[in-house]
Amino acid sequence: MYYMEHKSKLPNIKTTIFTTIGNLARKHNAIDLSQGFPNFESDPNLIKLVSKAMNSGYNQYAPMPGYYGLREAISEKIYRTHNYEYHPETETTVTVGATQAIFTAISAFVHTNDEVIVIKPAYDCYEPAIILNGGIPVYLQLNTPNYQIDWEAFKKLITSKTKMVIINTPHNPTGRMLTKEDMLQLQAILKPTNIILLSDEVYEHIAFDGKIHESACRYPDLANRSFICASFGKTFHVTGWKLGYCVAPVTLMKEFRKVHQFAVFCVDHPVQRAMAAYLRDENHYLNLNNFYQEKRDLFINGLSSSRFDYTPSEGTYFQLLDYSNITDDGDEAYAKHLIIEKSIASIPISSFNVENRNDNVLRFCFAKKKESLERALEVLCSI
Repeated sequence: MYYMEHKSKLPNIKTTIFTTIGNLARKHNAIDLSQGFPNFESDPNLIKLVSKAMNSGYNQYAPMPGYYGLREAISEKIYRTHNYEYHPETETTVTVGATQAIFTAISAFVHTNDEVIVIKPAYDCYEPAIILNGGIPVYLQLNTPNYQIDWEAFKKLITSKTKMVIINTPHNPTGRMLTKEDMLQLQAILKPTNIILLSDEVYEHIAFDGKIHESACRYPDLANRSFICASFGKTFHVTGWKLGYCVAPVTLMKEFRKVHQFAVFCVDHPVQRAMAAYLRDENHYLNLNNFYQEKRDLFINGLSSSRFDYTPSEGTYFQLLDYSNITDDGDEAYAKHLIIEKSIASIPISSFNVENRNDNVLRFCFAKKKESLERALEVLCSI
């Protein structure tokens, strides 16, 4: 038999840690606090709006950049929350989740041998997109426990080949948030350059203890060079809908749409109609901070008698736990041990670090029902 041979474009990419941990968690019927999605239902009113749109006949292709009513609602939401205006016609595009928005922005601008600065630990969709487009990821590794950016070290990474910088705030997996001072330093560093900023803001409406999400669009020079990517799936507990958006200045968005139209062309039409109607009530996203802070507080308060160390998450629905007081095992080995022996699943942070550096830290998702969190806390406090 003849076997065709092909050279892989992603030779070093293996099965993701999410798949590995997810499969193991299902095999051992573990309490799953690993992957970042809720185990509770979304608002029934949102489901009704989708059904209404379907029954009203909105079942054919939507416009390529998205249903205009939704693009208007997105622009209005950003103006209300950040006092910055994106034109719904030329600067706002509806996407198949934030991952597609990120992939499209990278594909539109990164050429062979262009460098892209990635701040680690980082979500795992950035680097494959860079590599597929011939780019070179350049890493800035953050350190426990605070995961603060050393802006002098960041500045030294910039070269004549730097095409793009990727930031993520609120940050997955650490739960940290970039401050106003961080954003001002980033703006000053990038100001004399032509570098594009890709700002992953999928947890934009999940911030705790009165902290403010510092969107890139709050800073004029950053806004002029930024793609901002966001996710309705994360915001409204409907990750399976794969609905997100991207906003950018018209000159950047023009190139983005050239790729978008051939990657997906358009996004699910009835869901877009429903989301446009749902966004009319700003409480649907402004109340999210309190909703998730209650879950975060339940989780971290319940850990007070445990042997884990932690700094309370500032945003997202993830909490890091340091297990250095418990074992010297590597984090992937310990995560698998907890699934097999204790029936609780988490994500090892080494998967997000440069060269899989082990910091003895696991990521737990608290976007779960109260009873799930209470069961998890019982297990964690027994260790």
